Amino acid sequence: MKKFHENLVGKSLALIALLLICCKTLWAQPDLNKLDAYYQKALQDWNVPGMSIGIVKDGKLVFAKGYGTMEAGKNQTPDENTLYAIASNSKAFTSAAIAMLVQEGKIAWDDKVKKYLPYFELYDRYVSDETTVRDLLCHRVGLGTFSGDVIWYRSDLTAEEIIRRLKYLPKAYDFRSGYGYSNVMYVTAGEIIKTVTGKTWGEYITEKILKPLGMSRTVYATRFLPGLSNVATPHEFLDGKNKPIPWVDWETVAATGGLISSVQDLAQWLILNMNHGIRGKDTLLTKTSRNTLWTPHNNFPVDHTEKNALTHFRGYALGWGISDYQGKMRIGHTGGYDGMISTIQMLPDENLGFIMLTNGLQAPIGALPNYTFDAFLGKDSRDWSKEQLENLARNKKSDTRIEDRKKARVMGTQSTLPADRYAGTYYANIYGNIKVTHHAGQLKIDFEHTPDFSATLRHWHYDVYELVWDKPQAWFQLGTVRFVLDNNLKVTGLEFDVPNDDIFFEELKAVRK
Repeated sequence: MKKFHENLVGKSLALIALLLICCKTLWAQPDLNKLDAYYQKALQDWNVPGMSIGIVKDGKLVFAKGYGTMEAGKNQTPDENTLYAIASNSKAFTSAAIAMLVQEGKIAWDDKVKKYLPYFELYDRYVSDETTVRDLLCHRVGLGTFSGDVIWYRSDLTAEEIIRRLKYLPKAYDFRSGYGYSNVMYVTAGEIIKTVTGKTWGEYITEKILKPLGMSRTVYATRFLPGLSNVATPHEFLDGKNKPIPWVDWETVAATGGLISSVQDLAQWLILNMNHGIRGKDTLLTKTSRNTLWTPHNNFPVDHTEKNALTHFRGYALGWGISDYQGKMRIGHTGGYDGMISTIQMLPDENLGFIMLTNGLQAPIGALPNYTFDAFLGKDSRDWSKEQLENLARNKKSDTRIEDRKKARVMGTQSTLPADRYAGTYYANIYGNIKVTHHAGQLKIDFEHTPDFSATLRHWHYDVYELVWDKPQAWFQLGTVRFVLDNNLKVTGLEFDVPNDDIFFEELKAVRK
């Protein structure tokens, strides 16, 4: 009888445990219709032209839908197969490719960059000699965030030509003693892949990652787009309106941000990563590689005095951002391309991933992943979209850079010299030639390697001229250039002032030839 009661109690406890697990599972299942409605409202609140969203759970794409339009003014809704530029979300593919080469014994994480690219130089000889492959991928070489992007952005320079100019970039902090998000270091990593394999970054990524994962619609250059359908149009955001702009090719710098993909394809990438590099019977990334790629190599400070903080640590691993969220490890990245913003986020312990691709420059890429994760974790609903939209409005209001420059303009002034005296060729060592021409009383400026930077120069005040861009620019609008004169009124150089957060024209310290 005693044994009977013990068995009965044991079975009862097992049944109760099973019921608790089932209840917990049911509780953790969010209302997808509620999420759908939230995404739709966020699209409207943020004035996003269009977006595609995907949720990956337990190895499957459980939610995939498009919102808005593929191009402003047209009635064509995107879907899970719509192609968008994913920009810096490409960096994780670069670090994964390096990991594969490490697995094959062709590269070591701590190999010196000079072993593969003898011409590699930075601001200091010691730093140039000691920078490793690992250093390239975690933003700790000493360059400032986005420093050097003016070299490659929309330019016709080759990757090697870009890398050869990096020695002229200024030091922002001591080697391995800080963080500066560096696209040019990922360009360098891509060139190492090419040197080791004999294949371009795009060719190698296609062979080793895209094809094995069945990411058949993902491409690494805009030259492939004419042969593809269901492609979103990028948009600039100006004066509260979304305006379609042309695609810009990033093939040369694809290692830092060149992939063009869809929710459907990227779901396969997330599934691989959350399955620790294993695809079916194939191991693309070993356990050692997975751990290395997801280990913080550059840590960021967090506010430990904040009550009920959702994040207790943050850092950058290799091609991935890493933190915690609601007590769970979080892995992800964002991407910004001319007219497109995206995010990929994962909670690996929950086998849960989120993909958001947009064709606008203002999007809730922080809010929607948080709201989605909260829903799957059974947390109280928090209106992340409203909170972050309010933060965006405050930040915009506090950013008075353009307004300040307009207020500082001195009307009624004249240039020191006749317009034709400013014409000439100017040289910036990090870039090349910048040419100012004079014709029919009008000054024009042309950048040797970046035709898309051409502009008409309109007098602003004194020896400063406004840059009236010939083509739409996604990341900046107002810009001026000052002609530098010596004591004898001889024009000696150019100084640029283009207020923005991404492309730093002030690094172009051009001297007249």
